[in-house]
Amino acid sequence: MQGKINEVDKKLLSEVSNLENLSKGAYNIRKNGEGIERKVTENINIVTKTDKPGIDIYVKENTKFEFIHIPVIITESGRNDLVYNDFYIGKNANVIIVAGCGIHNDYHQDSRHDGIHRFFLEEGAKVKYIEKHYGEGKGEGKRILNPVTEVYLKAGSSMEMESSQIKGVDSTIRETKGELEENTNFIVSEKIMTHGKQFAKTVFDVKLNGKNASTHVISRSVATENSEQFFVSKIYGNHQCFAHSECDAIIKDYAKVTATPEITANNVDANLIHEAAIGKIAGEQLIKFMTLGLSEKEAEEEIINGFLK
Repeated sequence: MQGKINEVDKKLLSEVSNLENLSKGAYNIRKNGEGIERKVTENINIVTKTDKPGIDIYVKENTKFEFIHIPVIITESGRNDLVYNDFYIGKNANVIIVAGCGIHNDYHQDSRHDGIHRFFLEEGAKVKYIEKHYGEGKGEGKRILNPVTEVYLKAGSSMEMESSQIKGVDSTIRETKGELEENTNFIVSEKIMTHGKQFAKTVFDVKLNGKNASTHVISRSVATENSEQFFVSKIYGNHQCFAHSECDAIIKDYAKVTATPEITANNVDANLIHEAAIGKIAGEQLIKFMTLGLSEKEAEEEIINGFLK
């Protein structure tokens, strides 16, 4: 990596990926639309696509507890980066995948990354997927991130997805789609914070097609100043199945948050639940922290950090 990664790059990578763990498994680093560094292992192969930008990641069956890092960084103002990454996870494999994008924009043109990730899990496979988004820079150009995640779970497989928008992202539309066969489980946890005039929209679309398929979707968000957020959750129970979707949001200043649940039971044994709560920080919470010697602003920060933890 020497000579290809400068100090700005290292800062971005540290925000969206654990640099200490980067060399422990397979990885592919993408910078300004090009792959600049790659490592494969005995059980994990990474192949560049020939028909469009992106990579195919192949995990052998029975692979246990290996890491795959696929961070993307953008440091060029005006860069529009589109990438397609497909993950093929073999039977009974169990891996951790760390993705994410960091954008540094010091100039006036918008910088944008659209990442389309598809996961194909064979029977009994397990994946923990961690995705972080981060933006920084002094320029007026926007930092735009639009991730799409598609998950296809075969019998007995499971996937846990953790996504977080750390800060500095001006606009994002996040789409997550899932199709689940029998005895599968898909857990999604997202955390988003917006400020200024930032915009964030999240859309979940999960189809529970197999017997005993289940999903649990959890969204925690904080919207401040003049930012705006939308949360849309669509869950279809097409067999004997279980789903629980919950959206909790804190708003401050002139921010707006809209939550739109949609649950559809197409089977008498589908058990589908949705919960949503949007409101300001309770005065009792502020008083509790202020009695510890914190200012009102410091108390708010403690409450928000704990909420998004």
